[in-house]
Amino acid sequence: MAVIHRTTLKPTKVELLTSWLPARSWYQGGLGEPQLERTGGFRLDDPEGEVGIEFMVATDSAGPEPVAYLVPLTYRGAPLPGAEHALVGTTEHGVLGKRWVYDGCHDPVLVGELLALIAGDAQAMAQSITDTPDHEVTRSRTGAPLPRTPFTPVPAEDGDGTSVPVPGGATLRVHRVLRPVPENPPSRPGGAVGHVTTGWPGPDGTRRRAVFMTLHGAPGS
Repeated sequence: MAVIHRTTLKPTKVELLTSWLPARSWYQGGLGEPQLERTGGFRLDDPEGEVGIEFMVATDSAGPEPVAYLVPLTYRGAPLPGAEHALVGTTEHGVLGKRWVYDGCHDPVLVGELLALIAGDAQAMAQSITDTPDHEVTRSRTGAPLPRTPFTPVPAEDGDGTSVPVPGGATLRVHRVLRPVPENPPSRPGGAVGHVTTGWPGPDGTRRRAVFMTLHGAPGS
């Protein structure tokens, strides 16, 4: 169970993302600095209790229209070997001390637990409340089960998101630029064999909902 500490982070997550986000291929902003706000998301628990796992919605209001980005992050008490290229930055946690913050698509713990969530074997948890399920997060999975073999993710980015090949021939797609969908999206969005959907508050006060991740192309699906 992840414990949510009410304490300080220096620099904050938003401050780390403000310098990191513009270098991403899927960043939609211009040359100026993004104006970011954490507007939603959820967490997953690391079964070993070592790695913090968060799926953050960060909304950029710098442009003519706000853009909501999905930023999966992991928080570690020591560097993740071989993942220097995926480091978002380091921060000083008021309780836990120095934390290494990674783009979670490169972290095997996050990817493994995300696949477990899609399969129905893990529970989405509230972003800011300890030991509280987030029942707004919905998921689906059809077809043959995926192998549960640990692996090192090798993600690829494009102008809209991140694709992560997973054992068994499937591809996990993380939708970085969140585009609202109807309240009841298709059970197989885009022909996917699995997906995760949830909501966040929009700038106009309404509740927006989007497909956060999809799973594609597993043999036997």
